[in-house]
Amino acid sequence: MTESSVRGVEPRKVRPGGRAAEVSGWTGPIGLIMLSAIPVVAGALRVGELAGGAVVTPANARFFATPLPVVSHIIGASLYGIVGAFQFARRFRTRRPGWHRMAGRILVVCGLVAALSGLWMTMFYPRPEGDGDLLAVFRLVFGTAMAVSLVLGFAAIRRRDFRRHRAWMIRAYAIGVAAGTQAFTQLPWMLLVGPPGEIPRALLVAAGWVINLAVAEWIIRRP
Repeated sequence: MTESSVRGVEPRKVRPGGRAAEVSGWTGPIGLIMLSAIPVVAGALRVGELAGGAVVTPANARFFATPLPVVSHIIGASLYGIVGAFQFARRFRTRRPGWHRMAGRILVVCGLVAALSGLWMTMFYPRPEGDGDLLAVFRLVFGTAMAVSLVLGFAAIRRRDFRRHRAWMIRAYAIGVAAGTQAFTQLPWMLLVGPPGEIPRALLVAAGWVINLAVAEWIIRRP
């Protein structure tokens, strides 16, 4: 997100009780950071595995064979999730418009790196056990949707269309941080049933994207 909301970036006057409102305004960003921490930690472990020369197994052989896409994806997605959470702190964003614009440009790059590297891995990495055609289709659809949303959001702010910019950037972020939500959609199944098969796994992963986008649309449309 490279600009403020449709109301602009003018700082608001501090009112009685404003401190409590400011603290409560960080609830959403903190929650998003915690949600992003799940894939960030998993990605850091993967990078450590690659850098430390771990034993090559059927589960990680594709990453050792071609490490650049997965490392790019991890770095891009991690920065996108953590830094992007601060764009949802409205008071912080409006009081620091310069930071908001600079971070927005960085986020567009990081988001595109995450989306495009994810698409590359889906198309060219050998599929691990449990990943079927349906999951590959979902990854291609939502990865493409994320990249398109970022481009449309960037194009909107170039036209000074703040409303559409905000909407497209929220949608892109919702898709980009879905890995954290997917951990929660899959966990109950794994605890109650065991490792999901190809179709259930694809649907559970897709549920993470759908849930995030549903929340995003609610945020976009609320007064």
